[in-house]
Formats: sequence, structure tokens, C-alpha cells
Amino acid sequence: MTNRLKLVTWNINSVRLRMPIVEQLIEEVAPDVICLQETKCPDANFPEKAFRTAGYEHMAINGQKGYHGVATVSKLPLTNVEKRDFCNVGDSRHVAVDVPFNGSALRVHNFYVPAGGDEPDRDKNDKFGHKLDFLGEMQEWLQGAETAKPAVLVGDLNVAPYEHDVWSHKKLLKVVSHTPIETELFETVRETGGWLDAMRQFTPMEEKLYTWWSYRAKDWSAADKGRRLDHVWVSEPASNHIKSTEVLRDARGWEKPSDHAPVVAVFEA
Repeated sequence: MTNRLKLVTWNINSVRLRMPIVEQLIEEVAPDVICLQETKCPDANFPEKAFRTAGYEHMAINGQKGYHGVATVSKLPLTNVEKRDFCNVGDSRHVAVDVPFNGSALRVHNFYVPAGGDEPDRDKNDKFGHKLDFLGEMQEWLQGAETAKPAVLVGDLNVAPYEHDVWSHKKLLKVVSHTPIETELFETVRETGGWLDAMRQFTPMEEKLYTWWSYRAKDWSAADKGRRLDHVWVSEPASNHIKSTEVLRDARGWEKPSDHAPVVAVFEA
């Protein structure tokens, strides 16, 4: 019986390019399950051999050439694999699996929500409209039967909902990822499904909490102009089992890094 589960979610920004730091993460953190976003390769080119060598025999991959892509790799068997096509555009942005936990299963949703472009106006920017529509579909689906069971939703959700999820609330109010239309819809998605924001359970609201730092800063750590774009939500039946979350900030400074840091979540029966 699996009574303890360590899960990592990470926007890797090309899994083939950054496999060396994925292997570094595996060596240092030893997660049971890894949820990757922005893998940027079709399923046939996913580095399955490297993961198998590292002990991750079980994989649920939803990739496409050059863009998007999500993958969940695991030391534990994965069942009930589901890949949902949001907005009927054919993008690879979601995969869900069941992972053995506590004598039953934990449903794991792995998401890569559209970034939304630069202009926060759906009439001027189709990408922003797509993002809002995507979140709307999440709200419609991720409630009721989907949240009546132990479940966790992780990934790069591309919204920083709270004041201290960004380096400057005032300066970013008109910047995509922190605009009121996004943050309000994002919270509606979460609250409609009864999801708990696990990361904010372990880090008080008044503390800054970031998972992403732009490549544009010469010294990302000193500038520290971050945003929390990566999230861990748990359904009410799983809320008693989540024991910790942690942003692995140091990984943002590893060699040839992603602009996102991994987030670790630990579940115990």
C-alpha cells in the first residue's frame, strides 16, 4: 500500500533540452511522480529511455511538435489515463491519471493553461480569449463527480491570483497573468470545484510566493521579479492528506534552467 506520495510539478520548457536538470531533480528530490508541462515534443520523441533508466517505468504523455505538451511519469502504475482537448483546438495541454494511494487512488490532473499573449483584451487578442475560454471549460468540468474523490490538480496555470503572488501587485494589474478578469475567473474555477490552494495553506497570504522568473533579467535572483504561475490544488477528500508544498527555487539557477522552478507536494495517508 502506498501511504506516502511525493509529487513534483514543473514547467520544463523543452524536456529533451533540459533532461540533464530533470535527472538532477530526480537525484536530489526522488519524487514518486513528476508532472511536466511545456515538454515541446511529440509523443514518439519523448525521452522515455532516460526516464526508465531513472526508475520511472510508467508514463502518460500528451505531446505535440514544438509547442505545449504535458507528461506525467511515475514509479507507480498509472491507470485511467485521460487526455482532454480544451476549446477543440488540438493543443496538448492536459493529461489525467490515477496513482495508487492510501489503498485506493489519487486522481492527478496535469495542466498547461494558455499564457494568453500580451494584451488583456479578448477583442484585440485571440490568445487572451482562448485563455479565458480554457479556464471556463475547466470550471464547467472540474466540479461535482470530479472533485468528490481524492484528487490533485497541478501545473503551469499561468495565473498569479493574489497580491503577493507577484513582485508588484500595482504594476502588474494590467499585465496578463495578474489582471482582475483572469484572477477573478481563476478563483471562480477553484472555488466552484471546492479545490484548496495547497501552496497557500503552507505559505501565509502575506508572504511572497513565486515559481517563475523571466529570462530577461540579468540576475533573476537579485531582481526577484517573480510570479506564482504554477499551482497545486487538492480536492476536499484529499485535503487531509497534503502535508507540505515547497518551491525548489534553487533549480531556477541550475545549468540551462527552465524559467519555472519545480514545486514539490507531499501526501500522506
